[in-house]
Amino acid sequence: MNAEQLHERATALHLNGVLAHWPEVVTCDWLPTLVAWEEEERTRRSLERRLRDARIGRFKLLADFDWAWPTRCDRGAIEGLMELGFMSEAANVVLVGPNGVGKSTLAKNVAHQALIRGHTVRFTTAGELLGDLAALDSDAALRRRLRHYASPDLLVIDEIGYLSYSNRHADLLFELVSRRYETKSTLVTTNKAFSAWSEVFPNASCVVSLIDRLVHHSEVVAIEGESYRLKEAKERAEQRTRKPRKGKS
Repeated sequence: MNAEQLHERATALHLNGVLAHWPEVVTCDWLPTLVAWEEEERTRRSLERRLRDARIGRFKLLADFDWAWPTRCDRGAIEGLMELGFMSEAANVVLVGPNGVGKSTLAKNVAHQALIRGHTVRFTTAGELLGDLAALDSDAALRRRLRHYASPDLLVIDEIGYLSYSNRHADLLFELVSRRYETKSTLVTTNKAFSAWSEVFPNASCVVSLIDRLVHHSEVVAIEGESYRLKEAKERAEQRTRKPRKGKS
């Protein structure tokens, strides 16, 4: 590495003390190591900060995902999402399927991969997001909060369809999706087909436009099957019944 490249890296790191004495230290053997240490530490701290801000929570890694359980799941499409090409195109992703088939797990894996690649991410449920926005009692506070949700490179909205919402909630979601439209990627999980979103947002006039903005430039992945959580619960119950009780011969 030449002195010019090293100077550029030190400048990017804002190592002002080192830069002030550049002629004296540029030939020192320890300088490249110092710069590398500072870069590694800042990268680590940046990832920790973005992980904390993303609020992904605990999740099962994709390597442990049971691909054989869903009766329909395009593994190639999911693994393609992990490459994050959709983000470079500011495209959206919609994971559609019944409860318990792994939509949230897959969404969290994509979000985690985006964080590792240096992107900013925010993970939230539809209920948390819309409750947060609807609770604000001033236009200024609402605008600030909308900017908060509109700013991440990837916004994940989990569990659309599990609750029904008012027209105000629908309008707020439409406003947020519109702010991110064709500029940032949004990943949505839902247990409802788009034709049933009128049940999620009954009487809301913006539903068609909301779906249009989500689906335009998007990849829709359908997942079908029985609930994996229910399967695990049954297996745990069976294990308990097979386990001999203490004190019994």
